[in-house]
Amino acid sequence: QVQLVESGGGLVKPGGSLRLSCAASGFIFGDYAMTWYRRAPGKVRELVASIGTTGDNTDYADYVKGRFTIARDNAKNTVSLQMNNLKPEDTAVYYCNAWRSNTDYWGQGTQVTVSS
Repeated sequence: QVQLVESGGGLVKPGGSLRLSCAASGFIFGDYAMTWYRRAPGKVRELVASIGTTGDNTDYADYVKGRFTIARDNAKNTVSLQMNNLKPEDTAVYYCNAWRSNTDYWGQGTQVTVSS
């Protein structure tokens, strides 16, 4: 069955770094655009970063540009999100999403907490 499994979340101090990973299975990974979303407590889900099927095209929300980097490895069916210079407002549950045409899949999320 389709699975997206996020990992790498945790507690980090402001200014610190984390690297999230998402392992995909059960579908043709290379055919899907991949996106990281997040949902902070009491807020709506928001897009963080996306990457096209080949990895050549990336897009970032303004609030993470220059701090976060999305990458994918189609040979390993993984997508990552390198997060640097983390801020308290980055605290959220981060979700991995795979999208193609009218089909999308979601992971269960991984908690990122930025606090001193």
